[in-house]
Amino acid sequence: MDQERADENFTATAAVEGGRVVVTVTGEVDMSTADAMLHTATKDASPAAVLDLRAVTFFDSAAIHALLRLVDHYGERLTVLPSPQVRRVLEISGLSTQPWLSD
Repeated sequence: MDQERADENFTATAAVEGGRVVVTVTGEVDMSTADAMLHTATKDASPAAVLDLRAVTFFDSAAIHALLRLVDHYGERLTVLPSPQVRRVLEISGLSTQPWLSD
């Protein structure tokens, strides 16, 4: 896989708002970018997080693994805002009814 090409299709930015970190992710979350998403979401000492995935176009098993690590880290203080592509992957993987997944 072309690492440089994958990075061109991914961003993860964080901003602390109201006592929680809001992480906005765009592009492709895969084995070359999932750790960056995880690191961005956990680098601040915020007690809660919103993971905004509404601009994510690709989400693979490495992304699911990173997401589940965030669930372990934040527990019920995590909210995930999925794109249609992310929602479909979570449906297929059996995670679409989790309380952290926003409608």
